[in-house]
Amino acid sequence: MSSTQERLKQLVDENLDLGGNPDFDARLADAGVSSVDAVAFFREVNQTFNLSLKPEDCLQFKTLRLLEEYIDARAG
Repeated sequence: MSSTQERLKQLVDENLDLGGNPDFDARLADAGVSSVDAVAFFREVNQTFNLSLKPEDCLQFKTLRLLEEYIDARAG
């Protein structure tokens, strides 16, 4: 598990009710994540990974895997 994935998993555990081992390939909408929870989660992601994603930008990340790949692409 990558360090990005570990950090995202911790943020999910703290901010979303997806269980102890979230499926990074499952669609967030299918997992029951509300838009309010998603906005709050992405606010935490912005702070943790020093990003500046706007709420409307977050719509492109249908899964945690897509978010992880985006973060890793900007880190390298």
